Amino acid sequence: MSHNKTVSVMSFLASRVSRVKPSPTIAIASKARELKAAGHDVIGLGAGEPDFDTPTHIIEAAKAAMERGETRYTAVAGTPELREAISAKFKSDNGLDYAPPQITVGCGGKQTIYNALMATLDPGDEVIIPAPYWVSYPDMVLLAEGKPVIVDCPAENGFKLSPRDLEAAITPRTKWLILNSPSNPTGAAYTRDDMKAITDELLAHDHVWVMTDDMYEHIVYDGFEFVTPAQVEPRLYDRTLTLNGVSKAYCMTGWRVGYAAGPTDLVKVMNVVQSQSTTHTSSVSQAAAVAALNGPQDFIAEHNAEFKERRDLVVAMLNQASGLSCARPEGAFYVYPSCAGLIGKKTSGGESIESDEDFVTALLDSEGVAAVHGAAFGLSPHFRVSYATSTELLEEACTRIQRFCAGLT
Repeated sequence: MSHNKTVSVMSFLASRVSRVKPSPTIAIASKARELKAAGHDVIGLGAGEPDFDTPTHIIEAAKAAMERGETRYTAVAGTPELREAISAKFKSDNGLDYAPPQITVGCGGKQTIYNALMATLDPGDEVIIPAPYWVSYPDMVLLAEGKPVIVDCPAENGFKLSPRDLEAAITPRTKWLILNSPSNPTGAAYTRDDMKAITDELLAHDHVWVMTDDMYEHIVYDGFEFVTPAQVEPRLYDRTLTLNGVSKAYCMTGWRVGYAAGPTDLVKVMNVVQSQSTTHTSSVSQAAAVAALNGPQDFIAEHNAEFKERRDLVVAMLNQASGLSCARPEGAFYVYPSCAGLIGKKTSGGESIESDEDFVTALLDSEGVAAVHGAAFGLSPHFRVSYATSTELLEEACTRIQRFCAGLT
């Protein structure tokens, strides 16, 4: 009788998982919840979701769908009703013609991005990602065995990609540019002229496709006009994947409905990938998403008015904090202040602030304010604050941040 040596779990794991890390934003939100549950006075500014409840008419549509028995499997690409609603949304909001066969629905925007990368990347294929970026883009590229090519977009550029820097990053191995406007984590958004400059550069490189993450499309301020690449440059239509969802504007983060539209042949393969993973998102969530897209939209402007007030409060208070500098974003519900003026300082306990991660760690320990360090988004020294919480909590959090910054020496 032979006795085989036990193989450790770590040696059993696939090498690809060593290239990726858990989402830092989820980790921060989890830590804040744990501290609160343990009785600590913590204000969480890490969560990327609206604090408003899902509108009642959307919830009622989900209930009605369940009562009608719509609790079974759906088509992998999504129900016909939802894809028709998405098609109508693209036409009315963006002037884009996407027929239902060009549309796929996934379990949140994250899955549609993941499906697209898995469907298109071979080992070593390059994906250009402007930084600061949403934390998941590079790791999803790595999971698909691609190579993230990070392009710094500093505050002096408005946190936006310049055509010159885009051109410098393109190589024969480039497959995609991932563009996110308005941005998570900065709230920066591309004007029509900004976008035209990017699309003009892409026209000169016909092997590069653009994946545009428009999840914050409807959360913009001060009369800002949202545009998306295929809308600005129709000649890019056949190599654009336009991504969106109901998570943010419709306050439906937990319902897990994202969608993408693009060339039919690409969408077909994305559906094949999805068919071997989640199959489809919840039938009930899809019915709710139909009601979201087809129903009343007036609450979005009401929410945006509150978000704008919060934005203005947070920007003003952070700019009054010693050593911080905070730009005023065009959209989303984040600010991305610089803490460069505090690097090298020490806390009252003698801890040295050598990085933005040190800053947010000390801020949480000292004042109970949870934010996300800029290194998680690829551009330091900054940190991200979500203002998708009550004005009272934001005012208190910013007061604590001011106090913490003032106490550094």
